[in-house]
Amino acid sequence: MSKSFSYQELDLEGFQTLEVIAEAIKFNEWMYQTIAPYCSGQILEIGSGIGNISKLFIDDKKDITLSDIRSNYCDYLQKELRLDQKAIVRNLDLTDIQLDTRFSNYIGQFDTVFALNVVEHIEYDELAISNCFKLLKPGGTLVILVPAFDSLYNKFDVELGHYRRYTKKGLIKLFMKAGFSINLARYFNAAGILGWFVSGKLLKNKVIPSGQMKLYNFLVPIFKLIDKILMNSLGLSVIVIGQKPHN
Repeated sequence: MSKSFSYQELDLEGFQTLEVIAEAIKFNEWMYQTIAPYCSGQILEIGSGIGNISKLFIDDKKDITLSDIRSNYCDYLQKELRLDQKAIVRNLDLTDIQLDTRFSNYIGQFDTVFALNVVEHIEYDELAISNCFKLLKPGGTLVILVPAFDSLYNKFDVELGHYRRYTKKGLIKLFMKAGFSINLARYFNAAGILGWFVSGKLLKNKVIPSGQMKLYNFLVPIFKLIDKILMNSLGLSVIVIGQKPHN
């Protein structure tokens, strides 16, 4: 089961997409500000990629461990980010069925584990969430953000290697099956739905156009207001935050 899915492989579309998103500073800060209040103590990021969100945690001097299944991304992170003694990079396979032995020094070691736009790349998502449970200390917090709604699945999803998109109800079910209680469940980025549909479904782009992302980044203050007006009842992404029992 381990190392058998496309998430492990180098995908040029994925790297190009991350580079485009890296330029969307306001959008990345919005995502960071959304999850940061729930991330404390010793933090593990699953699927750090090229560090678009990682660097914001590092800038805030958080005690964070970065990780990715792809060694080329780990090398990139090690070389490109301003890593201090609090931030380290590890090659970590979240669906390794021998996680308990291969990463025994990480079992029960983290106060927070988070993964942004990662779990949709993993075929065995139940195993991934269960392994996150193992990595957390008693009382620890898991933060997951994934693409929302199967009806939005399009060319972008195919090229990026997404197995699926999620609903709030479906993601909550995964959390609860792994043993988590639910602290928060909400949608995120309602305004992104239109751009995703037009660019990926109608225009069939393989990657997010740079110009489109720059325009979106410029309009982020308006899009944040839209999410507030809709009370996070709709979005391109869904966020669930769960807690591991204290005993």
